[in-house]
Amino acid sequence: MSKTRRQQAAGRRQGRKNNARLRHYKRSILMICMVLVFLGGALAVGSLGLQAKNNSYKVQEEELQAQIKEEQQRSEEIDEFEEYVKTDDYIKDTAEDKLGLVDPDEIIFKPSN
Repeated sequence: MSKTRRQQAAGRRQGRKNNARLRHYKRSILMICMVLVFLGGALAVGSLGLQAKNNSYKVQEEELQAQIKEEQQRSEEIDEFEEYVKTDDYIKDTAEDKLGLVDPDEIIFKPSN
């Protein structure tokens, strides 16, 4: 019977070692899971920040596109005015406005005061 007691004691020691290993393994797995949850949370927060930046950049892009269209229209108007300046009509209009000149066949009506 003494062999049996020794075997039982050895079995208990082995069981304690296995339990300690199992507890250590479970603790390690728990720590790894906690680290993964923390990293996932940090990733989610970072993602929200990036989405907010992206939305602000989209708004800024739309504003810049609107400014580009306005400047293109202004450029077209300037080109049209440049073409008009090269014509005789512009010279005639300027002479009428600034110098008060008129064509010889025009009739001028002056308001009575």
